[in-house]
Amino acid sequence: MSTLDALHCYPALLARDARFDGRFFVGVTSTGIYCRPVCRVRTPKAANCRFFASAAQAEAQRFRPCLKCRPELAPGQAWSVMDASSTLARQAAELMDKGEMENVDALAQRLGITDRHLRRIFAAEHGVSPLQYLQTRRLLLAKQLLADSSMPITEVAAASGFGSLRRFNAAFVEHYRMQPSSLRRGLPVSACGEPALRLGYRPPYAVDAILQFIAARALPGIETVDFAERTVSRTLRLRHGGRDLAGRIVVRFDAKQPVVLLSPCSSVWSGVAALIPIVRRWLDLDAEPAAIDEKLGPLSAGAPGLRLPGCTDRFELAVRAVLGQQITVAAARTIGGRFVERFGEPLDEAQAAPGMDRLFPRPERIAQASVESIAELGIIRRRAESLIALGQAWPTLAFAQGEGGVAEALAGLEALPGIGPWTASYMLMRGWSWPDAFPPGDVVLKKMLASKDPLPDTTAWQPYRSYAVLQLWREAASAPK
Repeated sequence: MSTLDALHCYPALLARDARFDGRFFVGVTSTGIYCRPVCRVRTPKAANCRFFASAAQAEAQRFRPCLKCRPELAPGQAWSVMDASSTLARQAAELMDKGEMENVDALAQRLGITDRHLRRIFAAEHGVSPLQYLQTRRLLLAKQLLADSSMPITEVAAASGFGSLRRFNAAFVEHYRMQPSSLRRGLPVSACGEPALRLGYRPPYAVDAILQFIAARALPGIETVDFAERTVSRTLRLRHGGRDLAGRIVVRFDAKQPVVLLSPCSSVWSGVAALIPIVRRWLDLDAEPAAIDEKLGPLSAGAPGLRLPGCTDRFELAVRAVLGQQITVAAARTIGGRFVERFGEPLDEAQAAPGMDRLFPRPERIAQASVESIAELGIIRRRAESLIALGQAWPTLAFAQGEGGVAEALAGLEALPGIGPWTASYMLMRGWSWPDAFPPGDVVLKKMLASKDPLPDTTAWQPYRSYAVLQLWREAASAPK
């Protein structure tokens, strides 16, 4: 269904309620423009409003994006418990967001379904066809790059997934009725003075809590946190357009607006189509904190808006989960630093910065390592064997939640040597942003639950138990020693 019920959406528009930012868009028939519900322009008459669940639906009805509220900055929809068809449709959208789609047939084959079935479930979930969704994502990304970066227009076209500048210009003029060059403006800058892309989120956001979480686990050479500047910097690899890119990014939480400023180094700018969804998931920018905090009740009082920190690379997260088995966070960080120093690669000097000069080891490097070379870092042999098995299985290991859902994903992880229920649950919680994980046998969780009076019913926190886990870990870490 392409439109939403005005009876429920219009009051949120009148209130400019940030809880609904990204959950719907409003097209104004008198102007032909669509906006976010938080747009600060004069509220249109109800009779002139059409409500849509996504930007793609609005653009399919020939509305063009507002230049003031910028729909491309709106937070997306968070993953939640859903049926198999909805999950596959979300996975298809995620692959398109990352620029990993050549055509509908190839995408359907990758998901293990027919192209006809993909079109059917995609339209049911998103209200548009896969091609309409892809066109909207490309144009909105191009619009953001034109406004927030100094990339030449030819590079904007390529980074957005257009095969040629001519096709890009034609699509932009047809959909937005303006020339791409008309969007050039003063650029927002990051703390390091570089051009920055704006990434929006729904407030509140417990910024200090997530900075503390990342800082406690930051690996030397890979990550640094600056609390004064509210920034996280790290190295990473990503794949975009059939190419492997490596470099460094800086993200800064703006102190005045609910946005994160993302500054990639020069070697990563061309891959922003793949980078933006990675960063959004890493920092959990699409979460709905009002719904989560309401479900957790008093547990969320200490850090309202606490997010579920994800990762920028799932293999890195999986390795760190194994390295952290049955030891403290500080010990895991020490061992992880040795692991990176031994098996990681140096970042190109032109892209490196103080404290960020190495890349996390590749799966194939670990797959070929000997047990002895890993064990001599202070890692027990069983975990060394598990890491090697993980590296060997990675190219074909299916972690996406398909028809079998979470249970199938957990079983696939637990089939690997040395990966038990706790590790598998933690991998899905942070690596795949599973919102309802509750790692079994966690000693800290048991202790914290036992200290509550009355004893909490953990099922009452579903489907957001992952956030409850983080709140309990945060309480334990901040408790007097």
